[in-house]
Amino acid sequence: MRTRYGTAGVGLVAAVTVGAAIASSQSVNPRIGTWKLKQTAPSPASNIMTYEAVAGGGMKVTVDSVNASGNPGHWTYTTLLDGKDAPITGYSADTAAVTQIDAATNEIVYKKDGKITQTATNVISADGKTITVTFKRTNAQGQPATSVAVYEKQ
Repeated sequence: MRTRYGTAGVGLVAAVTVGAAIASSQSVNPRIGTWKLKQTAPSPASNIMTYEAVAGGGMKVTVDSVNASGNPGHWTYTTLLDGKDAPITGYSADTAAVTQIDAATNEIVYKKDGKITQTATNVISADGKTITVTFKRTNAQGQPATSVAVYEKQ
């Protein structure tokens, strides 16, 4: 009986060791964490992005903001980085489709009522300390418009 428990104990240790090796060999998403917009706007304006890991290799994206007038904003969505539309709550777009282009770059396509409203290219720096997001959309006059936002890891 002692041998049977000993064998089970060895099997458990082996299974845990193999599981830990597999988990540590998977790459960790460098975006996971909290990022603050680097901005010149005076208080109370702020913009904080939070990325949380989710099962299946995806992430939950949450943005908390306060505009210059002090009005708060909060929106969120969860993506598997597979290019499929994911519902957004609390934002002017209905969906976000995130595609991982390479280890440093994600492309996000925002849609409202099935129509693309904005595309964002999200690039994390080599040192993992900043994320630069380039937004492309059409302005009210029907002209292409581009803006850039830089976020710093907190």
